[in-house]
Amino acid sequence: MLKLDLDNALVLRSREAAARITGAFAWLFDGYSTVAIERTVLRLMGIDGATKDGKPLPNVVVDHLVRHSGINRGAAVWVVNAMLAKNLNAQQVAEQVAQRKLKLTELPLAAPEKLLKVMQPITKNTLKRIKANRQLRDKKFAEYGPRRVPAIYVIVATGNIYEDVIQARAAAREGADIIAVIRSTAQSLLDYVPYGATTVGFGGTFATQENFRIMRAALDEVSAEEKRYISLTNYASGLCMPEIAALGALERLDLMLNDAMYGILFRDINPKRTLLDQYFARMINAYAGIEIQTGEDNYLTTSDAIDKAYTVTASQLINESFALMSGIKPEKMGLGHAHEIDPEIENSFSYELAHALLTKTLFPNSPVKYMPPTKFASGNIFKTHLMDAMFNFIGQLTGQGVQLLGMMTEAIHTPHLADRSLAIENAQYLFKAVKNLNEHLDLAPSSFVNTRANQVLRQAVEFLEKVADEGLFSAMAKGEFAEIKRPENGGKGLDGVFLRDQNYYNPFMESLKQELGL
Repeated sequence: MLKLDLDNALVLRSREAAARITGAFAWLFDGYSTVAIERTVLRLMGIDGATKDGKPLPNVVVDHLVRHSGINRGAAVWVVNAMLAKNLNAQQVAEQVAQRKLKLTELPLAAPEKLLKVMQPITKNTLKRIKANRQLRDKKFAEYGPRRVPAIYVIVATGNIYEDVIQARAAAREGADIIAVIRSTAQSLLDYVPYGATTVGFGGTFATQENFRIMRAALDEVSAEEKRYISLTNYASGLCMPEIAALGALERLDLMLNDAMYGILFRDINPKRTLLDQYFARMINAYAGIEIQTGEDNYLTTSDAIDKAYTVTASQLINESFALMSGIKPEKMGLGHAHEIDPEIENSFSYELAHALLTKTLFPNSPVKYMPPTKFASGNIFKTHLMDAMFNFIGQLTGQGVQLLGMMTEAIHTPHLADRSLAIENAQYLFKAVKNLNEHLDLAPSSFVNTRANQVLRQAVEFLEKVADEGLFSAMAKGEFAEIKRPENGGKGLDGVFLRDQNYYNPFMESLKQELGL
């Protein structure tokens, strides 16, 4: 079998260092919350809809509590208290707040046991709905068979959810296993989730609960036709990370881009805000059985893919450790990496093989997500198509979990349906042609691939141990990840982080911790 001879002592040290880095944030996770977490709680309680000017009701309620200095107790406490006092449901409370008929913090707080009596059935019913979605997904996979490995993953990005449906159905019928609906440009920087179906977006389609429902229903129809379960992906990231995770759980999405550090590094979102939001978002994903995907491929857009390969490995290990803290199991961790070495470099394929095999060896039980060559794609569509073929060859040879297909025209325009069809055809040919090749190949301990993989692992260990000693926030402030400096108290969304009151209560976080054994 094609396998690396890794230094086990280095593997052990790498995970110990990653655990030290993530374990240092107990003070943050136990003592703080964010406005996005509180909006998520309200959505899980059943609050939906928007005002006439488009402001989502969860934002209306949370902003109301911030203005009236009540947010530190948690949004659920005040809403349930109003439900009791006014004999309303959660939706009616939100509507009255929006109409300025109700000021939540002016109502005397009921005894905690009375609040719990109202809150517990709401929490139980919502988790029951999410669990039913997880069970339905499992039932469909049992009926149609497991997802192929590597799974063929393609994107749609028209900006119009109804046009996305047409393209997604076509891709699924061509052989795609996973459809990713790309979000509209900069949605990650919106501190609210738009309401309803959307038909206008730039570079992608807005992530909304209704758009999730529309696409899930469309893919269910194709799944029945094809007798294959077609999985759906979106983005639980940005300033609304936990909210989108909740909406995905409610509408049975199957995968979510959900990185612990991507928003900090590549969207300049405050580090505290991002880490808090990912902590809760990943609990929701864990309970929903949603496979998370991380974004280490982005490191190679700003850094050299050979010199900085170790930063990808280091980030994967940090992402793994944060995910474990939220209850995500290895089989649901789609840790990311990419095929991004300059093809003009001698032995570029051998480097790519070493890096891909290192990721798969370090995370053998994870459906790791392998990203295609884009940095060096050009107007020469034939060369780009060939690079994609080399990428597909490595994906099958090393047993990657998810293969995000490259498109030969993506450096020129948004790929057409025919371009996506050719990409799927390319992958299917390579996957079949080299299906069992790795069973017949051995790597000598002294081979370039084995030596290179151990070199990258050693660099990652040394880097992780350095970060563990100085602290993750300090390392980010110095630009040690992706060569981008992100200070602890800088970036967007810091004003949405708050210290919890000693009587703070988040019913869903408490229930999820119990359900996940945290």
